[in-house]
Amino acid sequence: MNPYIAFSKKSFLNRSAYRFDHLISILNTCLQIFIFWMIYRALYGSNTEINGITMSMVTTNFILSMGLGAIFFVDDFFLPSKIWDGSIANEFLRPVSFKGRMVAENSGNALFNLIFQFTPAAIIAIVVLGIDAPASPVMFILFVVSAVFGYGVLWSISFAAQMAAFWLVNVWSLMTIKNVFINVLSGSMIPLWFMPHWMSGVLTFTPFSSIYFTPVQIYLGQLSYGEIALKCATQLVWILLIYLLGNFLWKKGQKKLVVQGG
Repeated sequence: MNPYIAFSKKSFLNRSAYRFDHLISILNTCLQIFIFWMIYRALYGSNTEINGITMSMVTTNFILSMGLGAIFFVDDFFLPSKIWDGSIANEFLRPVSFKGRMVAENSGNALFNLIFQFTPAAIIAIVVLGIDAPASPVMFILFVVSAVFGYGVLWSISFAAQMAAFWLVNVWSLMTIKNVFINVLSGSMIPLWFMPHWMSGVLTFTPFSSIYFTPVQIYLGQLSYGEIALKCATQLVWILLIYLLGNFLWKKGQKKLVVQGG
């Protein structure tokens, strides 16, 4: 068996052992969706739409963005934890790529979340709140492709941020700040339709909107095929640029690393 598939399978099976945690995660996702829905339902009041954005579009954004957020599992402390306990030295001796292992284990967790967390939560949310159908079957396929690229952007950001563990004793604060930026500026918590115009322009020059908002726009049919191609190309560029930054820090960090004890 390919070693990376084995790592992915292992992480998938490890998650299946914690059934209570899995049930709480479903409940947590549903509660987040319902709470945000109630907030925006109150803000909309008797209005059917605001600036051309209907309540059903907002609901669809929440269900898809938070659902994707549940699927997009990224272990921000995969590298830091191994530096803290010194096991990173053993990782360098393995006949497999450490970065490949990171991707494989995160993918296994993401697959588990897709099957056992997102799907049940999405079914509950759709039945209770409703959701707009995809603009077309082709748009749904493109939505899935863009969502995969969005995960790539998210993973690359996490990968680059984890490299700080080579220089910092504790990266918890850095990861918290990173996650706040992603949650607020990706359209997951606040749909980017409601951002000030100047901020929307600024966000086009950041990778954050590529994570969740671009797939949602494709799903709703708000982008033409030409715009979709440009957005997906932008996602790939961000993946490449951020990964190259992370890889540069990875090489620099290995030279600086000192492991004591064991």
